[in-house]
Amino acid sequence: MKDVCQIVDDQDNVIGSKLRKEIDYAHDRYRASGLWVTNSAGQILIAQRLMTKDKDPGKWGPAAAGTLEVGETYESNIYKEAEEEIGLTGYTFTPSLKMRFDTPRMYFVQWFTVVCDKPEDEFISQPSEVERVRWIDREELIQDVRANPDKYVASIPRVLNELYS
Repeated sequence: MKDVCQIVDDQDNVIGSKLRKEIDYAHDRYRASGLWVTNSAGQILIAQRLMTKDKDPGKWGPAAAGTLEVGETYESNIYKEAEEEIGLTGYTFTPSLKMRFDTPRMYFVQWFTVVCDKPEDEFISQPSEVERVRWIDREELIQDVRANPDKYVASIPRVLNELYS
């Protein structure tokens, strides 16, 4: 069901659903999936959110991510989001960390990883979601997130710490 998102309890059990626009981000916990794309040179693909998004406009985040709608699994959602947001198909994504976040919004996110050596210009950014993508060296990203955390979505510092420490 388009734009009807899964609402979960503190243990990630589905307890209901709400239209995306009706989610109370201070009280409702939802599900999301995210994709970390790396290349064989050790770089990470990051995506800049559209400047007009209502949540985190213009901030950099993982290559692709999305909120699970009714009927989706973490896995089906990330394949859908990767194709829609950056045009990435034909790859197998590996489940990685599953994390719970409580601020600034309450959600569980299942992270997936994939190695892909496509140049930036071969990714097809979804005009309604993504401003642009770019490859960045892992250490450069870690340092920039520490120096300029406001450029990034709130989950990035913790994810980088848990994935790469």
